[in-house]
Parts: sequence; structure tokens; C-alpha cells
Amino acid sequence: MSQPTPEVYERGRGMDAHNQAMREIRAEKDASYDPHEPTRVWLDEDNTPGGVYQSLTIILNTGGCRWARAGGCTMCGYVAESVEGGSVTHEALMDQVDACLEHERENADGPAPLVKIYTSGSFLDEREVSAESRRAIAETFADRERIVVESLPDFISREKVRDFTQHGLQTDVAVGLETATDRVRHDCVNKYFDFADFEDACAEVRAVNEAGVKAYLLMKPPFLSEREALEDTISSVRRCGAVDGCHTVSVNPCNVQRYTMVDELHFRDGYRPPWLWSVAAMLERTTDTDAIVVSDPVGHGSDRGAHNCGECDDRVQTAIKDFDLRQDPSVFEQVSCACERTWELVLAEERSYSQPLVN
Repeated sequence: MSQPTPEVYERGRGMDAHNQAMREIRAEKDASYDPHEPTRVWLDEDNTPGGVYQSLTIILNTGGCRWARAGGCTMCGYVAESVEGGSVTHEALMDQVDACLEHERENADGPAPLVKIYTSGSFLDEREVSAESRRAIAETFADRERIVVESLPDFISREKVRDFTQHGLQTDVAVGLETATDRVRHDCVNKYFDFADFEDACAEVRAVNEAGVKAYLLMKPPFLSEREALEDTISSVRRCGAVDGCHTVSVNPCNVQRYTMVDELHFRDGYRPPWLWSVAAMLERTTDTDAIVVSDPVGHGSDRGAHNCGECDDRVQTAIKDFDLRQDPSVFEQVSCACERTWELVLAEERSYSQPLVN
């Protein structure tokens, strides 16, 4: 990736010292990527307000998140996979979409009713995805039932959302809120906007028929103890569920990605991803939330992803996946392990200034 630099848009946002350090870390990456190939594509199942859908998930390879190129969030390394130069042409983006459709034809019985499109940044940022490309992608998937696109609050407008709903698509805008606590979002994640901006974005989306918001939260950003992270996530889930228009809350346990501040801390034994027991506890304790609450721990069971002791990780992950689809907390009664006692000790004794207590 070329040496990232802050643009006028990013100046005065986030922590300047952190942004400078992150630009230096990200500049270490020297891999290159084909602008005609998507970053990733896969088929799955997702719980939505309309029921459980077969889904096609697409991560488009764009010029990268505008905020990440200025320094960005402490945990996010996705910009390292972006195309050199900061932008991708309309033709190249549509080639990526064609490649994803080919993957679907080869691996699915038919078109998935749900399509989820991410850019590892903001799909609605027209520096990443032009208005021409956005409208062409909306038309390409006009025969589906539901679509999810991701964006920071800054770039959300009802006009952009209508590009999708006008085709009869139920449209969800996914917002990387990370936490409902402004202090944690600013100081631990280095994300510049406030919870009030998220509420404004929900109102903007809600003004469009057949549109809603899916909030993404981050469990255990750096500098929080396990208990602090668990309690903050539970509080954030409930606050999101109370916002009109926010119908789904997806909790992402933090995983250790290359070219990030979290990676630097983890390498020096200064960070441990959350326990899978914490994910299960959060899901159990938020079943009264007026929203669908789900979690998909990336890299579960590895040192760089949410994990327990290694013996029970797959069983707990299976229970989490089952909960996502059925929203039934009794699934967690079927898994247990001796390491729960260690996790409980960590909750009781770990402090943020000296964590992790146990790796």
C-alpha cells in the first residue's frame, strides 16, 4: 500500500499520535491486489427481520477505508488488503461483482435471497464506490429479496438508500458503531463519531420505506479488561436495540489483524482477544433486547481470535452459531468446560492496566 496520508476530511479527528503511528505500521505492508478480483466471497445463512435467509457475502476490493488510510481504528487491518492508489474504477468493481456471481453459480443451488456487500470501509462513500457503481450494483441484485451495505454514518443519506429500495429490495445499512460508549469508541477504538451520529443515521435510514439499520459492535477493544468489555458490550447492545430503526445488532469479538495497534499490543503480550464464554454470556444476557442479536467470532479457537482453553472452543462456537439462527439461549446450557472457572477468575480479578491476566 502506498504511504497513507490524512486528507482534509480526516484532519482533527481521532488521536493524532495514534494516527501517525498507525500510518507507519500500515506502510509496512507491501502486498498488492488485483482490482478486478473481490477480496472475499462466501455463502452462508443469516438471521434477519424477515427470517433466516441463505446469503451471499461479498467483500469488494476498493481503495480502502478513508478513515483507515488516515490512521484509523486500533483493531482494523482490512485497509492492508485494499488496492494500491486509493481508488478502483467502475469497470473493475463490476468485474468483481461478476466474479462473485460466478462463485455463487458454482456453489449454490440458486440465487441467494440475501446479499451482503462490504468494502472493508464505507460502501456509501463515493470515493470508494462511485454513484455509478452503486446504482449498477443495486440493479444487478434487484431480483433478490434483501441487501445489506456497510457505511460510516457520515456517508448515509436517504437518497443513496433509495437507490436500492426503488428496486423493491429490503435494504439494511450496516454501521460499524463498535460501542455505544463515546469514551470507549474515541479512546480505545480511535473512531471519531458519537453515538448521537449513529442515532441520526438511523433516523435518516428509517425515513426510507423498507430500510433499516444493522449495528456492528466490537467486543473487547484494546485497553479494557474482560469484565469491562463484557459489561460495555451488553450495555451497547441494549442501547442500540432502543434506537428506532436499528433492528439487528451484530457483535464482533475483536480478533488480531496484521498492521494494527492491536497486533502490536498482542505481540508484546499486552492484549488477549475475548473469551468465547464472554460472547455466550453477552448473548444470554441480552435476549430481552428489542432487536435480533447475533455474533460470529472470526478466528475462533486461535490465539488471534476469541478463544477459551482450546478444548471447548468448537463446541461453544457451534452453540453461538445455533443461537444466531434460533435466538434460543438454552443452547448454552449444553456446553461446559473446566476453563469456565478460569474465565470467572479473570472477570473477577483482571484489571485494564495490567491485562491480560491469562493468555
